[in-house]
Amino acid sequence: MPRTLAVRSKKISTDAIAAAALVGSLLIAGSAQAASGPGAPPVPQQPAGKIMSASGVNERMYPSTDSAVRGIMARGAKITLRCKVRAQTIGGTNVWYLLGNRNTWVSAAYIGSAGAGTVPLCKDVDRTPQGNAPGARSAMG
Repeated sequence: MPRTLAVRSKKISTDAIAAAALVGSLLIAGSAQAASGPGAPPVPQQPAGKIMSASGVNERMYPSTDSAVRGIMARGAKITLRCKVRAQTIGGTNVWYLLGNRNTWVSAAYIGSAGAGTVPLCKDVDRTPQGNAPGARSAMG
């Protein structure tokens, strides 16, 4: 008889675990649907742009044409933009963008569809994880 009780209690605990898993998955699915529903706040997207220059654009180490070229992006390339600064004027604009996926800069003169109003200023963006390290914050020189 004790053997039957052990099997029965095992079955009950297995059923309880299965029921808890089902309820948990329903709660997660429900909250995901609620977060993406019509009344939910919009999910922020990283600003993007497209290279418009016929010959492409140089990616620079810093926001200046005096800075080293780190790469070249072809016309039509789609890019993400992390933040912007005001620096050297190129083609009538002094805005430069820090790319979203690497630490290189491009002049806004060569970027289309950037939605410049949505690109934050770099002073408002944490650009590198090392920038917040205690050693980096107390560095001198």
